[in-house]
Order: sequence, then structure tokens, then C-alpha cells
Amino acid sequence: MHFIPEELDNYVVNHTEKEPKLLQQLTRETYQKILQPRMLSGAYQGRVLSILSKLIRPKNILEIGTYTGYSALCLAEGMQTDGVLHTIDINEELETFQRKYFDLSPYGEQIHQHVGDATQIIPKLDLKFDLIFIDADKPNYPAYFDLVINRMNPGGVILSDNVLWSGKVIDAVAEDDFSTKALLEYNTLLLEDHRVETVLLPIRDGLTISRVL
Repeated sequence: MHFIPEELDNYVVNHTEKEPKLLQQLTRETYQKILQPRMLSGAYQGRVLSILSKLIRPKNILEIGTYTGYSALCLAEGMQTDGVLHTIDINEELETFQRKYFDLSPYGEQIHQHVGDATQIIPKLDLKFDLIFIDADKPNYPAYFDLVINRMNPGGVILSDNVLWSGKVIDAVAEDDFSTKALLEYNTLLLEDHRVETVLLPIRDGLTISRVL
């Protein structure tokens, strides 16, 4: 999703750091072999995730929604040398694909995969996190926030993807459009919850940065 003219968007991309070759390879193989390849974060947003992680310098990272592992590898670029990244995805068929690329990266031993329902897995993680990336099923976004907010270190950051949902957040919402309803609830929650300060950025399909107070 692009919210600025294509010509200007191309200028933005052309003046942004390029993705590493491993991520280029991951992208190609995702498009060749995996359903719904548009779910990839993509090169530009990946560089945004990478530089945010490098600025935060997290020791413990949690990702909710792994897909083929692109965003996890971007976030890992800023992780401390003794850090860990836990990533959760409900699709067990992608686990081997993810691990292949994790192990090809410098961060393989630091990335821990979890397969299953994130609402069941998160309570079992005995860690406080410095950075969390939420990019999974939209109806559960409010539930994910409730599960992670007390597992954040002070000053930690929650990144939330797809919060503009192709612009549907400003359209009339169909009765059965549970994803848009959940995102509207979630965006309001982040704005009004006094435990975080939030900025919503029109990057690709919308990316929210929420800093824990």
C-alpha cells in the first residue's frame, strides 16, 4: 500500500539503504514457493525495522507473526550480541523455511521459533522485552497488546504493522469486517492508553511506534 505518489515513493526507496543479499534471496524464494508473498515486510519497511532496532539496541525481542522470517532478520540486525529474538507463527509449514534463512544469517543461534497460538505461547515466555513487533492476525491485535504490555521493559518499544489496513480505517466498516473493527479498536487503544506514547506513521500499510513509559 502506498500513500504517496508512486514517483515520490520511488525517490524515497532509492534514497534508502538497500537490503542485504540474504534478504533479497529470501524474498525471491518466498515469491517462488510460498502463498501470499505480499505478506513480506519488503525491502523499504525492512530497512525501517532494521534502523529502529539499531537505535533501540534491544536485548530481548518478540515478534508476533513470523511468516517467512524477513522481518525477524531485519529486527535481529540491531539486537545486542548476547540478545535473543523469539518469533511466533501459527503456520507450522513455514518453520523449516524460516530456519533455513535464520541459520544462513549471523543470528541463527539467537532466534527462537515458536509454532502455535501466540495468545497461548506469550504467557509462557519468562522474559521482559525491549522491542516487540506485532504483525499477525488483526482481530487479535488488542489481545496481543494486553498480553505484552506488562512484559515490556521501561522505554521499550512496540511496533505494530498494517494499522492503516489499506485505508479501510477511514471507510465505512462492513458488519462482518472483523479485522478492520479490531484495528480501529487497537489504534484507539494505543492512543488512549497512558502506559505508552504512540506515533502512527503512514509507512507502507501503516506502522505504529509505541514507547512504553
